[in-house]
Amino acid sequence: MAKPDNRADNVAHLQNSIQNTQQNLHEAEDYLNEFSSEISSRERQQIEEKNERRKRAVEGFREEVKDEAAHSQE
Repeated sequence: MAKPDNRADNVAHLQNSIQNTQQNLHEAEDYLNEFSSEISSRERQQIEEKNERRKRAVEGFREEVKDEAAHSQE
């Protein structure tokens, strides 16, 4: 028997994901600021690309939070 769809804590999980992703983004930025002269241009580019993906992920999470909020009001 399948479990019923329990969406009660989805917003909390999404908000936690947003916070974790933003923290990783800021830590990577701090790392770049502190060690940019000591790392290769390739490593710098990889970190910058990953941060762009993190920014898009945060936007996606925020859209999901809006969807969940709208769904919970139905």
